[in-house]
Amino acid sequence: MTEQHRIYIPRRQVLRGILATAAFAATTKLAGCASGESGGNGESGSGQPLVLGFIYVGAKDDYGWNQAQAEGAKQLEGLPGVKLVEQASVPETKEVQEVMRSMIEQDGATAIFATSFGYFKPHVLEMAQQFPDVQFFHCSTLWEEGMPTNIGNYYADIDDAQYVCGKVAAETAKSGKLGYVAAKPVNPVLRSINSFMLGAQSVNPAAKMQVIFTGDWNVPVKEAEATNTLADQGVEVVGMHIDSPKVVVETAEKRGIYSSGFHTDQSSLAPKGYLTGTAYDWSNVFKRYVELLQAGKKVMDGGIPRVTQGSLAESYVKLSPFGQAVAAKTKQDAEDAIAKIKDGSLMVYSGPIKDNTGAMKIPQGTKYKATAPELDQINWLANGVLGG
Repeated sequence: MTEQHRIYIPRRQVLRGILATAAFAATTKLAGCASGESGGNGESGSGQPLVLGFIYVGAKDDYGWNQAQAEGAKQLEGLPGVKLVEQASVPETKEVQEVMRSMIEQDGATAIFATSFGYFKPHVLEMAQQFPDVQFFHCSTLWEEGMPTNIGNYYADIDDAQYVCGKVAAETAKSGKLGYVAAKPVNPVLRSINSFMLGAQSVNPAAKMQVIFTGDWNVPVKEAEATNTLADQGVEVVGMHIDSPKVVVETAEKRGIYSSGFHTDQSSLAPKGYLTGTAYDWSNVFKRYVELLQAGKKVMDGGIPRVTQGSLAESYVKLSPFGQAVAAKTKQDAEDAIAKIKDGSLMVYSGPIKDNTGAMKIPQGTKYKATAPELDQINWLANGVLGG
């Protein structure tokens, strides 16, 4: 996911001319010790804390992807034997390699969390080769055989939560006219759209949803234009899958239509029209990593899972608080759906499901959990979705 960035000069470039090689070597040696001998309190035998480096592609207060990751990291503050090192607005270029190197060599980080999709190839791959004793965790499921073994992936599937958000939207929109602003027609986005639509159709089978793709993850002008276009077409609720929902939510509020957010809670931006939203809860993932790292576990030898993946049932995602426009019955219906998803009696992708051309995609009797790998092959839009 890419965004506009401020100019950032990595600290290592500044310090290269003033730090001696010996100082770097001493710091690196210390970082190696921290990853080796781990005590029960997460500190190394030399008394050093577990240093975790978090890197974000945008601002930590973007009301979107980066804020959700940063909020998860913030929950680690104050944990015994843990130190956070963070850097925001780092582009998906070689600049991120310099930031990772700085965190490892200067700050003694033994685990790096590279939170943006575009950091993986080639940047995380190259740095993992250069620092085989450091563990790198990337937000994706991109690792494949033959890649450095000191890389782990973490990921949250949003299908279940988007389904519930779609139910809330359809119960609120009396006309059944919904809208959706999306970045690109790639698998995670298509699944987001489809899940929202399937949830809406569980309430109103005649519901329709107009989708507008902006072409990129963060293009505020196009996001505003898309929202205004949907409002002009008479939609009552707009959902979204973009890096920062801020512009869409604020524009919807100005136009007097409802919004269903994404990534984190945007209710403060739209006190009248915000319904709820799909929000990540990365704190559960990060805290589990801390427990394993402090116990001396490593992804290299299987002590830490290669891929950590979950959804609503695992509390990796959740619904944002309901807005004032959501009726009491709608809230209860949403809570009931969440309970059924968590106990396994409700699966979003339960056949029969057709695409918007009428072709059968998931036949009667076939069901998939949100984490099922078969869903990674979805390249279609569900029946009732217009545009795209």
